[in-house]
Amino acid sequence: MAVPAGVDHAGPCIELSYVDAVHGRRRRPLRGCVTGRFEDVDPVRTFRWSRGERHFPGWYWAATTGRHVGFESWLERDRLLLMDFDPSVVGIGSQPFWLHWHDGERERRHAPDYFVRRADGSAVVVDVRADDRIEPKDAEAFEVTRLLCAQAGWRFERLGPPDAVLLANVRWLSRYRHPRCLHHPAAARLREVFAAPGPLMLGADAAGDRLLTLPVLFHLLWTQDLTSEAMTVELLGPRTIVHLANGVGR
Repeated sequence: MAVPAGVDHAGPCIELSYVDAVHGRRRRPLRGCVTGRFEDVDPVRTFRWSRGERHFPGWYWAATTGRHVGFESWLERDRLLLMDFDPSVVGIGSQPFWLHWHDGERERRHAPDYFVRRADGSAVVVDVRADDRIEPKDAEAFEVTRLLCAQAGWRFERLGPPDAVLLANVRWLSRYRHPRCLHHPAAARLREVFAAPGPLMLGADAAGDRLLTLPVLFHLLWTQDLTSEAMTVELLGPRTIVHLANGVGR
């Protein structure tokens, strides 16, 4: 989809509107917003559900931030789950701003689904949409958003459905994402046991009573202190080989 010829990607007509915790709703030129912490702002749209709608909005508690993050579909929720699992992600904001531009005939606007801050300080603006759900107007909005994000020094990604096996495993582990699942003595024993790779259930038993060690083991897999190469290959099970991660978990 070609970008409308009337869009001036670097011009003063490109603006963002967002919700500032101090000043309320604000609208500013894009060039004045490049250092904004949009991972921390409130959504510009409300997440509501009403009878008969095809969307399934809701709120997800993100272990990365300790805050609830909104989503507007199951696919957005799935992608949010994987962003929360990604150790390189340190901040996530949903519906962070309206991006305003003029297409030569009228003003247009688009609210990306997520603004993501990475540990290296870089930012990623994310839209979530399956390939078969992209209408021409959506493709145009995504392309304009990509070009305008480049002007701000942000990366833009349009994400579709994730790998089904990875998603199923991360969904399971997300049940144990809360810090309350971390029992430090059990975690220390599990790290010792899995310093050498071994089957998941045998390692849990070797570290103590599995009723205590299994929730901690799953939490350590969530934080990626422990890991398994099988995460994208097969569903986690008693024989899944687990080992201590090379890097430092969260």
